[in-house]
Parts: sequence; C-alpha cells; structure tokens
Amino acid sequence: MTPPPEHLPSRLQGPVPLGRHRVHALVWTLGLVAAATVVRWLLNPWLHERIPFATFFIAVVVAVRHAGMRSALGVMAGGLVVSALLWFPKGLGNPETVAAIAVYLVSALAIIYLGRQMYRAEALAEERLDALHRGTQGLRDSQGRLQLATEVSGTGVFAWDLVADRFNGENPEAYRIFGRGPGDPKLSMADFIARHLHADDVERMQSHLRKAMRPGERFHAVFRMRREQDDWRWVEVAGRFYFDAGGQAQQLIGVVADISERKAMEDDLRQMAADLSEADLRKDEFLATLAHELRNPLAPIRNGVELLKRSSGQPGQVQAVVGVMERQMSHLVRLVDDLIDVSRITRNKLELRRERVQLAQVVQAAVEASRPLIEAKEHRLEVRLPATPVHLDADLTRLVQVFTNLLNNAAKYTDRGGRITLVAERLGAEVEVVVSDDGSGIPVEQQGRLFEMFTQLDRSLERAQAGLGIGLAMVRRLVELHGGSVALRSEGLGRGASATVRLPVVLAPLPVAAAQDGTAAREAPPRRRVLVVDDNTDAAQSLALVLELMGNTVALAADGVEAVEQAERMRPDVVMLDIGMPRMNGYEAARRIRAQPENRDTVLIAFTGWGQDEDRRRSEQAGFNLHLTKPVDPSALESLLAALPPPRA
Repeated sequence: MTPPPEHLPSRLQGPVPLGRHRVHALVWTLGLVAAATVVRWLLNPWLHERIPFATFFIAVVVAVRHAGMRSALGVMAGGLVVSALLWFPKGLGNPETVAAIAVYLVSALAIIYLGRQMYRAEALAEERLDALHRGTQGLRDSQGRLQLATEVSGTGVFAWDLVADRFNGENPEAYRIFGRGPGDPKLSMADFIARHLHADDVERMQSHLRKAMRPGERFHAVFRMRREQDDWRWVEVAGRFYFDAGGQAQQLIGVVADISERKAMEDDLRQMAADLSEADLRKDEFLATLAHELRNPLAPIRNGVELLKRSSGQPGQVQAVVGVMERQMSHLVRLVDDLIDVSRITRNKLELRRERVQLAQVVQAAVEASRPLIEAKEHRLEVRLPATPVHLDADLTRLVQVFTNLLNNAAKYTDRGGRITLVAERLGAEVEVVVSDDGSGIPVEQQGRLFEMFTQLDRSLERAQAGLGIGLAMVRRLVELHGGSVALRSEGLGRGASATVRLPVVLAPLPVAAAQDGTAAREAPPRRRVLVVDDNTDAAQSLALVLELMGNTVALAADGVEAVEQAERMRPDVVMLDIGMPRMNGYEAARRIRAQPENRDTVLIAFTGWGQDEDRRRSEQAGFNLHLTKPVDPSALESLLAALPPPRA
C-alpha cells in the first residue's frame, strides 16, 4: 500500500495542517522513546552499560518507517538524552562516551537518510506502478471501445505479414467479412486474391498495393469480393504499411468494411438523379412542344379573323375561313382535353362511363375522327373487322380516343401516300385490334419508353410532326382501365410499326330498346330567357350572339353581384355562370340565385375553364344543374338547351 502522505518524504507529501503534523510527530516521538527506554531497561541485567543505544536504533527505524523524518530525529535526540542520563556514569567527557555518542549519531543519521531515500523511492515506485495500472486500465478500456466501435460499425481489422506472406483477420468482423475463422489456415496474398477477389478488380487492387508500399503512402481501395460460394459484395479497405530500418515493407495493418448497402444506395441515388434529369428534360421538351402545338392552330385562327375583317361579305370566302377556324378550334379543344386527361390519369381520377357497345361502332367513330389527317396525307386506309359483331363493355368515347390516337400516329409517321391497316380478330374471350403502317418505324431502343408520359421520338425523326408525348401514355392507361393490354412493335427505322390492342369481349350483349318508327319532323327549339355571366367581355358577348342566333333572349352580367341582381329582375330560364369572377365567384352567386324564390327552378349551368372532378363536385354542392367546360361546341349547346324542360311562362 502507498503510505499516508505524512509518512512520505516532504517533497511528496500533500498539504497537511501544521498543528496536526506536529502533534502526530510528537506523539510518535514520545511513544517510541518511552518504548525504547523500557525495553533497554528490561535488557539492562544482560547488557549493563554496553550498547546503550541498541533499542534506540530500532526506534529510529520504526520512526522513519511510520512517523516520518521529524519523528525519527526526535527519537534520535531522545535516545541520546535518555542514554546519557542512565547509562553513561563516567560522564559525557569520557572519550569512550564521546565515541559511543558519535557512532550513535552517525548511525542514526545514516538510518534516517537511507530510510528517507528508501521511502521516497518506494513512493515513486508506487506512483509509477499506479500510473502503469491506470495506463493499463486505459488501454483495456480503449481496446474495449475499439472493439465495440468495430462491432457496431461492422469494421474488420486485418494484417498481412509480408515476410511470411500470410494474410489474416484480427477481429470477429474481419472473420465475418472475409468468411474465414481464426482457426482456418492462413492464406498468402496471392491465394487470397485468387479465391476471394473479383477478377475485374484484381489489377486495380494490386496497383493500389504497389503504390502503398512506398513510405508515407496510405493504402485505400474499393473492390468486390466474396466469401466461399457467396454473392459478390463491395468492400472498402484502408491501411498502412510498416517498414524496417532499411525501408522495406514488413507488414500491412488495415481495416475493412462491407459497403454493399452503401453502394446500392449510391446506385439508387445515381439512378434517381438520372431519372430526375430525364424527367426535367422531358418537362422542358413537353412545354416547348405544347407551345408549338398551341401556336399551330392559333396562327390560322388569327389569319381567319383578319380575313373576316377584310372580306366584303362574300359567302364563299367567309365559309372557307369559318371551316378553317372550326377545324383549328377543334384541335385546340382536343389539346386541352388531353391535358385534363393527363391530370386525371396521374391522380388515378379517370373514370369510365361503361355501356355495351359494338367494336364496329368504335372503329367507325375513330376512322371518321382520323379521316381528315389520313386524307390530307393521301394515305390508303384498310379496315377489316370480324364478320360476327363483337360487343364490348366499354366507355365509347374513351375507346374512340384510343383508336383515334393510334390512327393519327400511323398517319403522322408515314410518308405521303402510305398504307395504314386496322385489322380486328376475335380470339376467344378477347378481341385483338392491330393498327399498322409502313412508315418511319421506331428505333428498337426507344420502343419500351414510348408509353411513358411526355416521351417522344427524337426530333430528328419526327419530321416536324409535333405531339405532346402524352397520347400513347393515355392509350395504355385507357386500355388497362378496360381490362386490356396494348403493345408496340417495329422492326426498326424505316420498317413501319404496329400497335396491338387486346380487349375483353362481352359474350351476350344487353337488349337494346327498339327504335321508334317514323321520322317526326324536328320542332324548332323553344325561345328561352338566358342570363350569361362572365367577366371576360369578349367571351360573354360572343356567347350571347350565338345564343341569340339560336332564338333565345339573352342578358349579360360582368360579375357575381350583378348576376344575382339581374337574375332577381329577369327571372331567367337558364343562367350560364362563370366560376372565377371578381367581387363574387360563381359558386356563391349560384347559391344566392338558387335561394331566390322566383329562381328556385332556374337551370344553372357552370360555364368555366375549370373542369377537374373537384370543380364539378363543388359546382353540384353550390346548386348548379350542369357543369360545362369552355369552349363548348355550339351544336352541342343547342342540343342541350333543346333537351331542357319547357321555359316558364
């Protein structure tokens, strides 16, 4: 044990109160002097006056060991006084007495000095032993933390002895990564590389090793390896070579970690970045194409407006201009409808209005819709349908949209005067419809991507045939909603293409109500009071003119507040109400008009550019009877008004 501080040499003693230290030394001094005196007195019958200091030497040693230097000096002095009084009858002046006292003092001082040095050395040794103990404990703690860190992080430690050419793991994680236990035979580096490393990474691994064998270099490499008959894993290795006095590499100590999961995440992130970059590129191309597609019909419409302004009312010229403007307006409406369908598809909000229809009916409508483009490019169209009618449980409008898109694509990507075929064949419970052409074809590497949204062929292959890149994506989604499938096939550029659609058929069609005989003369539509509400003056006035030409009485309002006031005075049969307006929107105006007793039965029609499902739901909640999106075909609007209940008196 380490002696108490007061027993250590003065330079090693800690801070001790002065009074306490003196009392402690005095007690030890008096006790040892008394004990030595008693023992010497008891030995007096044998020793007489010889060796008077015998017991006091022992007392000095005890004082040095247990009481410190001050007490030892006190014991030495006390022994001198007691011995002079009791055992030196010849007096202090006697030469023998002086010699004995001198020997005693020198011996006692020597004992005190040697004891002091001994206990100082002992204290230093104990201090160093304690420091060594703390260092050893710290090393064990450090090793424990290192082991825990390697276990938690999955880091293995390994060593390669270059002199013996033996490669070995040093901890459980290394054994796990390398697939070798501590009892397995040690491998040479060549054996390890041959048995565990991927062949494509061997040369790179050896290059890193050679570079790291120069003093001051660090070894770092990432490569693939596997355990015995295991899958390939990615590992990262870092380490350093240790050299002898001559600068020769003797040993490599390093760490290894399995980074397969990290590499997989990095690959996923790279793929995600590439996908995002491609999506961004598609978005830019889509916006540019959309602008191009919108400008194309706007140019002839604008020219037509100018021609109408400059014409002298010549019926033939006016009719030609109206025909151009009508076709281009239909194109614009189709573009907007496609964009709305894209939104519904991406949000899974597209719903089908199924009914029993004949395939021939669908194909006929699609051919009629595509005929202007086919005839404009002078293509030859051949249609072959099964002799027996094929019935489908489908949304007629959506299926027409599918085959119209496929026929339009065939027409656009086929040189003038080309050949297009549409062939349908009944295959058990399905019908297969193939639309093929002898046009420009599709590159093999792009065939799998054309059904993705906003994907188009390379512009150098489009030959200025624009498109939004959404048609085929909608085709696939619509066909899948009908329980079918669609596929594209092409032998390559210049070798044509074909689209194959498979749809389930209905074996027994629903009975159809017999048509009424006779062709009753069509009556003229009744004259109605119509209130048109729109903050767009041009839109309101042009619609009012169309309604007046149909024989209706029309009034205008520019916002919701004015609409409520007009409706209360006019008591209209029909209110065509825009939604987004200043002062009061269309929803609130509809609620207030519906709340007026005189307009409780008025037909309210939302006439707006907002056509999402949520907009239609809000219209119904606000009290609208119908929801129409701009622009509306005048013929369809006339038919709609004719189908309404008779106007009020």
